[in-house]
Amino acid sequence: MSVLKSWTGGAVLLLALAGGLRAEVTVSQSNDPNEVAEQGLLSLMVQERSALGAVTAERATALTKAPAKTAKKGEAPEITAAWLAEQPKATGGEQFQCLAQVLYFEARGETLKGQRAVAEVVLNRVDDPAFPNTICGVVYQSNSRGCQFSWTCDGRADKVGEQKAFNRVAKVARAMMDGAPRSLTEGATFFHTPAVKPRWARKFERTAEIGAHIFYRKPVRTASN
Repeated sequence: MSVLKSWTGGAVLLLALAGGLRAEVTVSQSNDPNEVAEQGLLSLMVQERSALGAVTAERATALTKAPAKTAKKGEAPEITAAWLAEQPKATGGEQFQCLAQVLYFEARGETLKGQRAVAEVVLNRVDDPAFPNTICGVVYQSNSRGCQFSWTCDGRADKVGEQKAFNRVAKVARAMMDGAPRSLTEGATFFHTPAVKPRWARKFERTAEIGAHIFYRKPVRTASN
């Protein structure tokens, strides 16, 4: 009986794939249960063969194709190159412009991952009481040693010369501000290029190296230190 059930299940599935194909079935009127089962199995096999022939290639492909992964309601989407390409031109106010500019001047030549990492640093600083609590405040912060981001005080006009690159990093900025996960730098609030070796780096915890930048966070203070 298990074999019969298996064939029955397969035939029902194939009939569904074929869009409800119907076949005329004649069942033996014999009182022998074994003969009835054999006749039923034979009929199901005929239906199965008919169903297979009725399934078009297009329908089979559509039914067997894995569904596209989409973000759940309230969940930030995964930032990928394909996802960015589908997004409309990013817009926003002053804080958005500040984040888009820092990504353009600091990381426009980086990979998408590298651009996200720089955005994480800026947003992590906003959340850290040791830094200004706005994106623009973080970007344009300066002290006795100079600017936090050199392009803000290098004496040159902050002019966007590559509009296509700016539009791309602007989409990254928009997504990060809208809640995309900060999963690359483990809470980093500092970074530098391998070309320099700042003294402060020896005191901080290195968390990642992505593209042309090395990322750090402040060491966690405990009762013992």
